[in-house]
Order: sequence, then C-alpha cells, then structure tokens
Amino acid sequence: MEKVVFGFFVLLAATLNFGFVIGNLSDTAEHSVYELFAAVTISLIATVLKFGDRTQLGAVHLATSLVADLQLVAAVIVWVFATQIVGTGLTPSSMASVVSLAAGALLANLVSVTLLVIETVTFHRG
Repeated sequence: MEKVVFGFFVLLAATLNFGFVIGNLSDTAEHSVYELFAAVTISLIATVLKFGDRTQLGAVHLATSLVADLQLVAAVIVWVFATQIVGTGLTPSSMASVVSLAAGALLANLVSVTLLVIETVTFHRG
C-alpha cells in the first residue's frame, strides 16, 4: 500500500504542476494561485514520503523532489512579492517568472516520474 501512496503523490505532484504551467506564459488569467498552492502542498508531501529510502535511486528521487520544492517555493515568493510587497500586481513579466520557475519544477517532477516508471518496470518479485 505504501508504494501506491508514494506513486499517487509523485504523479499528483507532476500533474498539478503541469496544470499550473500549461497556458500562455504571461497571461495571469490562465494560472491559478490555488493550483500553485496545491502543487506546492502535494510536492512537499511527496518529498516527505521520499525520506527514509536509503538506496541510490531513493536519493535521486529525493533530490528531484527537493529541486521541485525549491522551484515551486521560489515561484510562490515571486507571486507574493509582486502582489503583496511591490503592490504592482501580477504583471506579464512577473507572471512569466512564476510560470518559468514552475516549469523548472515540472522538469524535476518528470524526472521523478520517469524514475518511478523505471523502478516499477525493473522490479522483480523474489
């Protein structure tokens, strides 16, 4: 059951991230703050689930997850900075920065999903 939960959160993190990134890079109407929040939350949960695996593949899984977390948190910081601190709101330039950072996280999530598929395909019951 733990492998199902692990796989669920890895795939959910990737799909939420993809859902946020898809769309016009600078169009603020196409990128929801709620979807970004969900992507960050699920990515952090996926990271916690990756702790404890002492294998080399587990270390790479954790590294990809930490990269995705870092990128998504940076995207949130840019969003908050633009809307709350500077007060200019989400300009096309700041939105492009947010989406670009989230796209970097998506790449890390795709690496993690690829590793998960490779691990599943090469698994042998002993």
